[in-house]
Amino acid sequence: MFLLEDFSESGFVFAPFDAVEKPIFFPFDEFDFFSENINFIDVPIENNNFAETEIQKENHQKIVENAINEIKKESFKKVVISRKESIPLENFDVVLTYKKLLQNYQNAFVYVWFHPKVGLWLGATPETLLTVENLHFETMSLAGTQVADNLAAVIWQQKELEEQSLVTDFIESQLKNKVEHLQISNPETVKAGNLFHLKTAISGTLHPSKSTLKELIESLHPTPAVCGLPRNIAKNFILENENYNREFYTGFLGEMNVISKESKSNKTQLFVNLRCMKIENNFANLFIGGGITKDSNPEKEWQETVSKSKTMKLVL
Repeated sequence: MFLLEDFSESGFVFAPFDAVEKPIFFPFDEFDFFSENINFIDVPIENNNFAETEIQKENHQKIVENAINEIKKESFKKVVISRKESIPLENFDVVLTYKKLLQNYQNAFVYVWFHPKVGLWLGATPETLLTVENLHFETMSLAGTQVADNLAAVIWQQKELEEQSLVTDFIESQLKNKVEHLQISNPETVKAGNLFHLKTAISGTLHPSKSTLKELIESLHPTPAVCGLPRNIAKNFILENENYNREFYTGFLGEMNVISKESKSNKTQLFVNLRCMKIENNFANLFIGGGITKDSNPEKEWQETVSKSKTMKLVL
């Protein structure tokens, strides 16, 4: 198994949430590649009967309440609390499931990833961690969630607006001394599956002499959209309180190339690993979370995780 020692190679990376652990890496010069067109077909989707339990709800709300109390004590400003839900599988078909993901998440990065020592993962993430091409970089601040219904009627509450602002401000502060021509768009509403989110586009120009790819990634990952603020304090709270291992959920994955003047045409495109599942022992382990601020309500935070799990359950 190849592990990424630094960020000076070209290949495909699959990185965990906890940056202390090394990412898994497929170096381009060690593997064969092929591309194939997949005909897009309408795949029937039936309503699911995978209901959440009261124990799951109670456990999640307890952690959220604990997080809100810590925020009110000013331990941190925001923290992202997640949970894992295991769905029993019968006659699981990985290709059919992948096609269902493609059908339901047409504006996302949809993937199937397998390694014999790590397992089988599928996902459909709407969030870009970092794109670099010709020394131009793009990233995004993605936070705030509501069920997609009528786009014209979307109203964002103060809690979601503040959450999104915290993520945007963090990314700006992390990048402003590493890039030039930093540009930040106004927030807009975007759709991912059955949900709306608030998105702010952030872009600029890189200089290899000022910042390496490794420095950029370490500046961004994990963002407050998947961890919290201040980052290290929020991360410690997550590791101590979530009561499960996120593994590669809220990590990142994608194609990576070295940033340099000599190879500036090579593109790096990395995505935050959201809306994902791990297939293991005839179960699909779903990972679902949400951002907690001082204005959070435990019942609403639980319902947000339920909404986020619906499309993933449908494809199963």
